[in-house]
Amino acid sequence: MKRIRINEGKVGLVFRKGDYRTVITAGTYWVSVFDQVIEYDLAKPFIAPKELNILLKDNKLAALLEVVDVKDNEIAMQYVDGNFKTVLSPGKYAFWKGLIDYKFVKADLSKIEITEPVDLTVMKRKELVPYIRVCKVETYEKAILFVNGEFYKQLNAGEFYFWKNEVTLSLLKADMRQLQMEVSGQEILTKDKAPLRINFYSQYKVVDIVKTLVENKDAEKQLYVLMQLALREFIGMFTLDELLEQKTAIADYVKSTLKDKAKDLGIEIKDCGVKDIILPGEIKDIMNQVLVAQKQAQANVITRREETASTRSLLNTAKLMEDNEMLFKLKEMEYVEKIADKINNISLSGGNQVVDQLKEIFSR
Repeated sequence: MKRIRINEGKVGLVFRKGDYRTVITAGTYWVSVFDQVIEYDLAKPFIAPKELNILLKDNKLAALLEVVDVKDNEIAMQYVDGNFKTVLSPGKYAFWKGLIDYKFVKADLSKIEITEPVDLTVMKRKELVPYIRVCKVETYEKAILFVNGEFYKQLNAGEFYFWKNEVTLSLLKADMRQLQMEVSGQEILTKDKAPLRINFYSQYKVVDIVKTLVENKDAEKQLYVLMQLALREFIGMFTLDELLEQKTAIADYVKSTLKDKAKDLGIEIKDCGVKDIILPGEIKDIMNQVLVAQKQAQANVITRREETASTRSLLNTAKLMEDNEMLFKLKEMEYVEKIADKINNISLSGGNQVVDQLKEIFSR
């Protein structure tokens, strides 16, 4: 016989000729010289020296161990004294009871959603990263989640975590901000066959992402085509002159036409407008000629009006001077003064005749 001492915090497994005999806890024991005692620390996981199922047939040993059986489609998150420790992959594990508080949370990886009580901080731990898929939707976005190609559910802004398995997940996102679409350089014929190019814009917003992403393919391309058709339909109803006169009506017509059709695409039209109407070179030259002729005609009318007013003023002045000799004399002196302002020297010839003439002009 030999004496064996098992200290506190430890246990011993007794083997004889390789076969398990019993388990002994803290204390002093006498065992056969042929017995082998293997000590284990209760603070460490139990590593079985032989098949664990054989050892668990001993009820006394089984009562000292907490056994965690992790299936093929599972993982187990191990917590030690309330703190996350590690992840256990499929297999069977044994831990000593009593000294350390163990907690195990099993997760079924065959599912999509993470329904287990797992904190976000734990899900971001490097030990769990290989088992988790992260889908991020920005603040200005909404998304549609597809599972194996089938519509699953709608996601709002945020981070979403799913178990990583053989199931295929895909995400379609839609920008929920107000967006703008432009039709640039669209060539269209008016009612009188005049060609023109138009630059048109539309402001819109996605309001139903299921219609936009699931029920319709390339919703933005469809909206672009609808804008083109509405522009052609409206412009084709008017001649060039009529169209230029009611240019602002184009936006109102396109907006009202697109309103119901855009709803089927999950889109709401906010505003529309014409940026430019561009005429071909020859049409522009003709329009310029017409404009020049119109302005020339207006200038001629103004000139005639001013000439008539000037003639009428002269006539009135002449009548006043005819009736008033003093007024005539003042007018004559006014013109003499204007002439004198431009003369520096006066040379007289002809004797007293010129002097007499000047006296006659300046005398009463």
